[in-house]
Amino acid sequence: MTNAAAASAATKSIIHVAGFKSCGFYKRAASVVASLSLLFPNKLQLVEHEFSTRDEYRDWLIHDTNFRNQVANAKQGNLRASSHSSSPFCWTSNGAGESVGGDVDVKEFIGGCDDALDWCRAFAQPSASSATDKEEATMVPDGHAPGHNYDYDLLVIGGGSGGLAASKEAASLGAKVAVLDYVKPSPAGSKWGLGGTCVNVGCIPKKLMHNAALISENRKVDAPHYGIGVTKAQEEEWMGMSQDDTGGEHSWETLKTNVQNHIRGLNFKYRVDLRENEVTYKNNLGTFLDAHTVETTDKKGKKGTVTFSRCLIAVGGRPTPLDCPGGELAISSDDIFSLDRDPGRVLCAGASYISLECAGFLRGIGKDVTVCVRSILLRGFDRECADLIGNYMKSEGVKFREESTIAKLEKSGDRIKATFSNGESDEFDTVLAAIGRSGDTGKLGLDKVNITPKSNNSKIEAKFEQTSTPNIYVVGDVMDGCPELTPVAIHAGKHLARRLFGGSTQPMDYRNVCTTVFTPLEYGTVGYSEDDAIEEMGKDDVVVYHKFFVPLEWSISPTRGVHQGFCKAIVHKHTNKVLGLHYLGPNAGEVMQGFGTAMKIGCTFEDIIETVGIHPTTAEEITTLSITKDSGKDATAGGC
Repeated sequence: MTNAAAASAATKSIIHVAGFKSCGFYKRAASVVASLSLLFPNKLQLVEHEFSTRDEYRDWLIHDTNFRNQVANAKQGNLRASSHSSSPFCWTSNGAGESVGGDVDVKEFIGGCDDALDWCRAFAQPSASSATDKEEATMVPDGHAPGHNYDYDLLVIGGGSGGLAASKEAASLGAKVAVLDYVKPSPAGSKWGLGGTCVNVGCIPKKLMHNAALISENRKVDAPHYGIGVTKAQEEEWMGMSQDDTGGEHSWETLKTNVQNHIRGLNFKYRVDLRENEVTYKNNLGTFLDAHTVETTDKKGKKGTVTFSRCLIAVGGRPTPLDCPGGELAISSDDIFSLDRDPGRVLCAGASYISLECAGFLRGIGKDVTVCVRSILLRGFDRECADLIGNYMKSEGVKFREESTIAKLEKSGDRIKATFSNGESDEFDTVLAAIGRSGDTGKLGLDKVNITPKSNNSKIEAKFEQTSTPNIYVVGDVMDGCPELTPVAIHAGKHLARRLFGGSTQPMDYRNVCTTVFTPLEYGTVGYSEDDAIEEMGKDDVVVYHKFFVPLEWSISPTRGVHQGFCKAIVHKHTNKVLGLHYLGPNAGEVMQGFGTAMKIGCTFEDIIETVGIHPTTAEEITTLSITKDSGKDATAGGC
């Protein structure tokens, strides 16, 4: 039996499992193949042949139809099929026809239940050959040809992560490239430079302000217990029982100024990068006139035109505004990082990761913070982990108004009065709306190029980043269904440029992308959530390993010691393949990145637990998972 060949087959494998209804071995083999076909729908298909009784099955297999002999004679190497008499009887075929008589379509005889399970293990196990069997991107011809008369081979609209990566990669492959980037001010008037959301109003300032909160917390609840800043008088007063530091002020102006100075440095670096890569940069707004022409408008209102053979839309997204009376009084994540005053008492509207991250760092630097939650926290993430984050934030002093929305905002002197859906009201210095994001496509003139953005989010649908107009492409947050993550946009932009100008056929792989939510209790994740895995594969086919632990660096801080980190692995019961990993604790992004590589190459749970951990680290906790949820055992770690 050529299991290795089966496992590395580039085309779809069609496996037939035949047996009688009451046979447990038949049911087991069929169940495992069915589960694998759910995991790999483009690689595997199950065709079941179920007989009502054992006698009917044996008549078909051995006597009347004598199917086993047909299989044995169909292809050299299948001779052992002629002596197979038990249930199930398994084989692979070229087609998915369900007939088990007449002309026999057989590629390979597999065998019985144990043989079928061995075949499945080989299929699911990554190998050197399977690693090279990549899906190819099939693109629609877009009319591009050398010697065209347009101004540019590629025009990129949008100077964010994806657009810049694609422009530089295309230029390195010999394309003549221009980038249009024009930041429309937020409703509150905030502006920024080249680099897109991540650099200016997203990942970079968010992580820096999150770090400010971590430093503030370290100073208060960790430093005194490590003897840092403790005077002799305090030692005598505490009598060996160290205490948290409740003093200290925070300067919003200093933090904001230093963050913005860092961002301006990055803006300049990106402009230099474009020049060094021979990419033309235009600080212009672009609007389509037709499928090869864009009208440009500079900040003074002067208009021009640019023509192109191909165009890439990489305009990203913008925060969705509050839809209530007085909604214009709220700011968004486009404004908070450059706010020219202390935020004071803050109301965060929404339970998205952006809302919780902002609430977390604002509370961490000492602000009074309330989060208004319509339904659940972190929709789309693992429910158990989201609830643990919420509980942690509550213990840190973040207040939550649950099952509540903002009905109205109005000025009340220097403050903003918020009236909630339950009729209650309160006053805040700042209201930050983080209820979602929409594609920034409103001024692109997409109707001129026969592209219709989705009505619910203003994003653009595409296949292999190619829109319904073949020479116009899209990457990043503005593409419908794309994870709103900077590295995803960068990778997609580079892959697209290589396909357009470098002869590549490799598509972007959007599966098993790691991400981290920088809430006060950081959350790193890759793959399926527990809820999604159970919904897709069934509870009986999923096993969850979990553990609570206290990070060593928290262990001598009394305030920290009441909290716990958490990790879990979502595993397919029959193949042992890891479907998802989740981690709550310090340095979540650093912990999860390496496991993301393991997930990418199809690791099993055995691969994880056979990995020798680095001691003592929190990442090590994932490699020592052993307790399943179903066992009901205490999942709290003990000792070292």
